[in-house]
Amino acid sequence: MNILIFFVAHWYLSLFAQTFFLHRYAAHQMFTMNKFWEKTFYLLTAIFQGSSFLSPKAYGIMHRLHHAYADTENDPHSPIYSKNLFDMMWKTLKIYSAILTDTADIDSKFKKNVAYWPLLEKIAGSWIVRIAWGALYVLFYIKFATVWWVFLLLPIHFLMGPIHGAIINWFAHKLGYINFKLSDTAKNLLPIDFLMMGESYHNNHHKFGGRANFGIKWYEVDPTYPLIYFLNMIGVIHLKKENDFNYM
Repeated sequence: MNILIFFVAHWYLSLFAQTFFLHRYAAHQMFTMNKFWEKTFYLLTAIFQGSSFLSPKAYGIMHRLHHAYADTENDPHSPIYSKNLFDMMWKTLKIYSAILTDTADIDSKFKKNVAYWPLLEKIAGSWIVRIAWGALYVLFYIKFATVWWVFLLLPIHFLMGPIHGAIINWFAHKLGYINFKLSDTAKNLLPIDFLMMGESYHNNHHKFGGRANFGIKWYEVDPTYPLIYFLNMIGVIHLKKENDFNYM
């Protein structure tokens, strides 16, 4: 039971960090926050994602490129230009690394106002810290595992952030339904959204790139949006007008 609780908690906390801070804030700037709260969520992202910490700077820029060049040769992660899921993940990693190290030739418009905390990124993104997080996961499993096969879950912990991205970037461009006809292959994966906190409404999101609520139909419930709405109500964040910042 302890392993199950830990796995589920890590899955959803990491996913919240990705969809709330990396995706909706760093990439799309659907809402604003002051520097105190930005650094707070930056730190929480580093903790929640742990060994698979994704740089808000690199993620934000790369995701803006995805919207601008969806399903073209310039898309950082299009299934159309990849042999399989792992090939796409490898290409994504190379582009992500180039953006992170400022060796990629990126138009300045994609870098505008992207969240960046150099010191935290250097620490959280270091191999020493990543390995330390991985060791903590292993020690937890050694302490609480009651059957051998639960150790097969450890690779998911190690790569939690990239796995969340790969699920959407691959399957939500191959499977599902559409509400809007677009120039790309983005689709909605409603049946699995209980695992993705609104991220699987990919067709909706590609249509309205600045919309904080990814659900459109009455049955497309975006679990992250009520949290965003609450944080807006208490003044932690400030929602912007829809589509003010839209890289489509």
